[in-house]
Amino acid sequence: MITPATLDDAEAVGEIHATAWRVAYRGLFAPEYLAAMARQQRTKWLPVIAGLGGSGDVLLVARIDGRALAFGYAGPSPTRTGVAEIFAFYSHPDAWGSGLAGQLMDAVLAHLSAAGFRHVHAWTLRDTPQSHRFYSKCGFRASGVHRRRVMGDGYPHEHVEYEVFVSPSP
Repeated sequence: MITPATLDDAEAVGEIHATAWRVAYRGLFAPEYLAAMARQQRTKWLPVIAGLGGSGDVLLVARIDGRALAFGYAGPSPTRTGVAEIFAFYSHPDAWGSGLAGQLMDAVLAHLSAAGFRHVHAWTLRDTPQSHRFYSKCGFRASGVHRRRVMGDGYPHEHVEYEVFVSPSP
C-alpha cells in the first residue's frame, strides 16, 4: 500500500531513513557520523511533512502489512527549472529485495508526471552500487554529471546524477 505521508508517519519515516543510512553507508562514513545522522534523521521529518501543502513536493510512504518500510520524497528541483528531483528515497533493510521500493518509485514518478514533469533526476553517492542498481532498474540512467559535496562529516563525497524522462499522465 502506497499513500501520501501524514504527520502520523513522521516517526516511521525517520526510522526508515536512519536505519537505511546506518546499513547502506556503513564503511563510507565514520561510525560516529552515522550515529549522529541517525539521531538527526529520526526527528527531521515532522516539519517536512507538515510543510508539504503548498510546496509542490510529495512524500509517499510504502507499507507491507501496515508497516511503513519505504518512503520517497520528491518535487520541483531547487536548481533546475522544469525538472523534478528525488530528494530522498529510502527503504528499510527489512524490505530490501521485496519489490516494494520499485513499486514506490513507480508511484513517485507517476505523481511527478501528473504534476507535469517530464524530466526527473536524483543524486546518489558514487560508492553505493546498490543505489546505482536500483535507479537503473527503475529506468534511470547515469547522466554523466558528477558533483563533490561536503557532507556533515566534513569530507567531500562524490555524487553521481541519475535521470529519467517520464511520459505524460493519461
